[in-house]
Amino acid sequence: MYDSVKQINSRRLAILIDGDNAQPSLIEKMLSEAIKYGTITIRRTYGDWTTSNMGGWKDTLQTHAIQPIQQFRYTIGKNATDSAMIIDAMDLLYSGTVDAFCLVSSDSDYTRLATRIREKGFFVMGIGQKKTPRAFVNACDVFVYTENLVPQKPAKKRVSHKKDSKDSVEPKEPPQPDAALLLTQAFENAVQEDGWAFLGTLGHHLRQLDPGFDARTYGHNQLSTLIRAKSKLFEVKDVKGEDGNTAIYVKLKEK
Repeated sequence: MYDSVKQINSRRLAILIDGDNAQPSLIEKMLSEAIKYGTITIRRTYGDWTTSNMGGWKDTLQTHAIQPIQQFRYTIGKNATDSAMIIDAMDLLYSGTVDAFCLVSSDSDYTRLATRIREKGFFVMGIGQKKTPRAFVNACDVFVYTENLVPQKPAKKRVSHKKDSKDSVEPKEPPQPDAALLLTQAFENAVQEDGWAFLGTLGHHLRQLDPGFDARTYGHNQLSTLIRAKSKLFEVKDVKGEDGNTAIYVKLKEK
């Protein structure tokens, strides 16, 4: 555990934000998520700052000391921001100034970038909406959905009318992976010879199976509370160590 925390604290992380594809109102929560995986040494937001849609970033940039990177749109309908952000990321990759990246976007165009960075042995974190293509999510070590960063209001049931047209139907949110199935698969990879699995190891394997896995998606703030909620599936025990810290172990119940 100590080595893991020490590694995270020494990890230098660059957070690169696609300003055309991210919400400035969530930047504080995004930064809070990013610092869980390293010390943020570079903060940049990319976009065409001459356009009105980037106006919402002004106060956010000053408050959080984020450097704005200007990229003009040379052709209507083409997003030059992607190219500028990718070029900067590759420059940083070989500069030796960072050990990890946080890419903030829901755009599939960054899939190859995330893959390339990981191929070099660097940690890659992604932040984006649940509509983010699965390819980009899986290209990261960890992916955080922005919907999990804000309190979720109960969804209102929509009253259907026969006169409604097909165009009026709201798009459905992509289905979430089955939590029980993911937890079971991760347990099978983490289980020790005595039949128990350390919760931290189980969490690691969950991220390997699904970088976008987050207990908050299933209504729990922590993995431990999600596991305890699955009492029909798992047995949980707390083991207090000599240092006074408590370790959590999990065991799959026999059917």
